Amino acid sequence: MIGWCKQLRGAFGASFLWLVCLIYFTQGFRSFVWTAVSYQLKDELKLSPSASQFVSTIAFFPWSVKPLYGIVSDCIPIKGRKRIPYLILATLFSFFPWLLLGTSEFLRTSKVQLMVLLTVQNLGSAMADVVIDAMIAEAVRLERALFAGDLQSISWMAMALGGICGSLLGGYALSNLRMDEIFLIFSVLPALQLASCHFVEEGSTAGKAFSKVSASNGTHLTIENFDTDSNFSNGKSKVGGASRRKKGQKDTKNSAIKSSDLQVLDKDGSSTSSLFQSLKSASYALFKAFRQPIILRPMAWFFLAHVTVPNLSTVMFYYQTEILNLEASFLGTARVLGWLGLMLGTFIYNKYMKNMRLRKILIWTHIGLATLSALDLVLVTQTNVSLGISDRVMVLYGSAIADGINQFKFMPFLILSGQLCPPGIEGTLFALFMSINNFGSTVGSFVGAGLASALNISSGSFDNLPLGIGIQVICTFIPVAFLSLIPKEATGVSA
Repeated sequence: MIGWCKQLRGAFGASFLWLVCLIYFTQGFRSFVWTAVSYQLKDELKLSPSASQFVSTIAFFPWSVKPLYGIVSDCIPIKGRKRIPYLILATLFSFFPWLLLGTSEFLRTSKVQLMVLLTVQNLGSAMADVVIDAMIAEAVRLERALFAGDLQSISWMAMALGGICGSLLGGYALSNLRMDEIFLIFSVLPALQLASCHFVEEGSTAGKAFSKVSASNGTHLTIENFDTDSNFSNGKSKVGGASRRKKGQKDTKNSAIKSSDLQVLDKDGSSTSSLFQSLKSASYALFKAFRQPIILRPMAWFFLAHVTVPNLSTVMFYYQTEILNLEASFLGTARVLGWLGLMLGTFIYNKYMKNMRLRKILIWTHIGLATLSALDLVLVTQTNVSLGISDRVMVLYGSAIADGINQFKFMPFLILSGQLCPPGIEGTLFALFMSINNFGSTVGSFVGAGLASALNISSGSFDNLPLGIGIQVICTFIPVAFLSLIPKEATGVSA
């Protein structure tokens, strides 16, 4: 283990490895402060479940436009650099909202101001996620590609560790600290991230690295290399051989568009025409790739799979805390089991399911999700109590199973995304795929909030919650009717 760490430090440098681990740990540790946000909306602002879910959904919208950050950072270097300046800007967006919320009671207790600051904070987090992914891709592109899998493993482990620590400490913090103290404590992480940015060096322009790749390959990476007739027989795709990706396991090639269209600004940064040409070329390449039916159809299915199923998670949070009287520390423990269930689901998928047809996996996944929703129905009707099963057992293990089953749905999404990305724009197109997934979740949350409002489900009034969950169970089967959008022969085996 020590020898492995020394090899990575020699390949990438200690400061870069520290920055990667810190950013991904912070992404996972966000559960620490967002647990507090949930209680702030419920207990301090006295929002209804639908209003609380609406505010949270708006706040997370910046995660739905991630390609925009990638295109801007790829095409508009700041003083000759296109990563660290944007990472510093993103970190400032992440830092100041928590600092302001921790020092101003007015901002914490005003719905509009709180929503705006949370949205800015998510903008910073999403931008940092895009930039660090690009930095990882650039770091492993050339002679250090041998360590690509190791670097991705470190980022995944750091995020999982952050998620577990954040979930455990979040509940404890709510029981022992004031809300302002929680916000200020979390602001330490982006402050540390901001300081760490100054110790990482970056090449002066994107053009240098890109020209090295083009020269070493002896060719240009162009969107015209994309074969619209790619198929998935025997689990393989003709599309550039992109491999399956987990969180952070993105591409190891340039995330920009074809090299003939990538124009680096003059040294003085005054070439406005080059700037707009780069943005135009990047946007056109992205649109040209996405409009291909082999890409558009499966992405449409994953979007439909979110928007057709109302998300009632915030309503269930209100029910668990107000009716079942579950403590914040217990709900934090349930989230830890959720993280463990997610990792177990990933292991089971890679070990036993990656050779199965994706259509078959998705059918059984939605059957499993419908079953779990039915278990929520058992919980809210208190049928479990008559069967001798406590509410805590239902919530605790239901969380772990739900996250594990959801991973059987997310893994096919990652696999198809990897298989469908044409060479040359893998990073930007993959970011677009993730944004579609995130935007689908956002719309699904809006649908859930609308359903809760229509059924008059509010704090202290959950009479119609069983009906809402029943509708959710039925809607879970709607995406199954559109599985023809998924390539018939697609499996979890990457090309």
